[in-house]
Amino acid sequence: MEKLQTTATVLIVPGLRDHVPEHWQTLLQARLGKVRSVPPLETDKLSCSARVDAIERELASIDGPVILVAHSAGVLMVAHWAARYQRPIKGALLAAPPDLETEWPANYPTPDSLRANGWAPLPNARLPFPSIVAASSNDHLASFEAVARMADEWGSELLELGAVGHLNPASGFGPWPQAEALIRQLDR
Repeated sequence: MEKLQTTATVLIVPGLRDHVPEHWQTLLQARLGKVRSVPPLETDKLSCSARVDAIERELASIDGPVILVAHSAGVLMVAHWAARYQRPIKGALLAAPPDLETEWPANYPTPDSLRANGWAPLPNARLPFPSIVAASSNDHLASFEAVARMADEWGSELLELGAVGHLNPASGFGPWPQAEALIRQLDR
């Protein structure tokens, strides 16, 4: 299988469930030539600050341009990282960000536990790099309107994906081939 070659190193920023074998991010990582991933946390798994520091540590070990590819809470981590650190980023693909202002299903952290761990308030300043926010019309973690509002605040291009749930294995997604085209777009 030929690897997708990019000029930038792609840094995968997974959500709270970290690396899921059949997740599109994990499958994408295997397809890319220049790729790294933020490693799972051993402790403080709900700490936003610990997650942001993990992004920064991984970025510090990469020479040259970087494209961030984040999913779910990983998108929120990127927003917090961008508000706290300064580093040139070539672009970011931000898929299915959750809404911290809504109740999530029982198998997810509560909004109160996330607030207690530093996730809220979510930075809403314009991101200092080009970004594409990919949004579902039927995500159980965020309404399309909430994601559109985040994209607008961050100065991101909004890409409506249709009814793809949370764009994860539970929603029927393993591979997400469109991600490769979006990465190529950001890599130009």
